Amino acid sequence: MKSIIDSKKYDTETAALVAEHSNGHGWNDFKFLREHLYVTKNGNWFLHGEGGALTEYADSYANCKSEGERIRAFTPDQALEWLAAHNETEAIEKYFADRIEEA
Repeated sequence: MKSIIDSKKYDTETAALVAEHSNGHGWNDFKFLREHLYVTKNGNWFLHGEGGALTEYADSYANCKSEGERIRAFTPDQALEWLAAHNETEAIEKYFADRIEEA
């Protein structure tokens, strides 16, 4: 999927996949949700998400909702927060080592 946001092209085919998360529901479930966090070769972060009619990714048509997908640009802080929320320790250590200190 490709999207242009603020004159920047975000493309899932050319960016590096950093981490992914699924809520465990099947693709035909209204609550299905899957997200992929990417970083571009220029260091820009984005989240590609897709989900069923009862998720934030749903598309609206008249009075109905159906599955949908979209790309959202992320700041490095948002990417780090998303990784921490999904316990992606290895990715945090790889991409945000300068923000980590020993306890």
